[in-house]
Amino acid sequence: MTEARNYLDPNALSRLGSMELVARLVVEGFITGLHKSPYQGFSVEFAEHRQYMPGDEIRHIDWKVYGKSDRYYVKKFEEETNLRAYILLDASGSMGYRHDGLSKLEYGCYLAASLSYLMLRQRDSVGLVTFDTAIREYIPARGEATHLQALLSTLGELETGNETQISTIFHELAKRIVRRGLIIIISDLIDDQQAVLSALKHFRHRKHEVIVFHVLDPAELAFPFEGPIIFRDLETQAILPTQADDLRDAYRTEMESFLQTYRRGCGANAIDYVQMSTSEPFAHALAAYLSHRQ
Repeated sequence: MTEARNYLDPNALSRLGSMELVARLVVEGFITGLHKSPYQGFSVEFAEHRQYMPGDEIRHIDWKVYGKSDRYYVKKFEEETNLRAYILLDASGSMGYRHDGLSKLEYGCYLAASLSYLMLRQRDSVGLVTFDTAIREYIPARGEATHLQALLSTLGELETGNETQISTIFHELAKRIVRRGLIIIISDLIDDQQAVLSALKHFRHRKHEVIVFHVLDPAELAFPFEGPIIFRDLETQAILPTQADDLRDAYRTEMESFLQTYRRGCGANAIDYVQMSTSEPFAHALAAYLSHRQ
């Protein structure tokens, strides 16, 4: 088990610098922040004028416009609001795989910690959900700076669990997370692809913005194994003795199809899809994504 404080890497935070994770779609919220709200009021950012109507507050009249036109107009503003985000972190058995360096779960924890810090710094609210066959931890979204420690403590105690039931969990969360906002998924997505994509579409149907960080080990991508080898399923513990050379070409073809299905499925539903390898420093990968997004 890794200490929680280890997941908040000072070097990573330094690299992320002043970057922000700004919602592209309209979100709901209530605190002045970075993101467009679906509601209009009289705060923050000017939107347009409209003619004065009986019952409007006199203090909202634009007297400069009145001086030029001799007509009463009030200012309408588009409220800006904080983002309510949830990080959904896959903690199933397959996330424990490592060929060299960090496991996929450790890499995901670093990502989750950095994103949490980033969003709380910009006065947004962030929550955390960890899952395998069921939801293991559900921490509601909050925006206080002290909330970070609760998130880091959960990450520090997190260990891999059982098999994956991604689509079931996502459908449940799509019903549970009512206020529309940002859903950030960190997972290897090793499950039935069409079922997962259907569950991702459920989030979009509920008007959430969705980002998928697809975390894989470089060995899963390249299949560097040779000769006689025994594979063990990290979720079912099933054993498969085989010849690596006999599987390599078919495996790589299947892996490319696996990735392409998610790329196309996410693209077709306006979901940001970000493939990540645990061999790439997570701060570099995250900074590159945020820079591109901005």
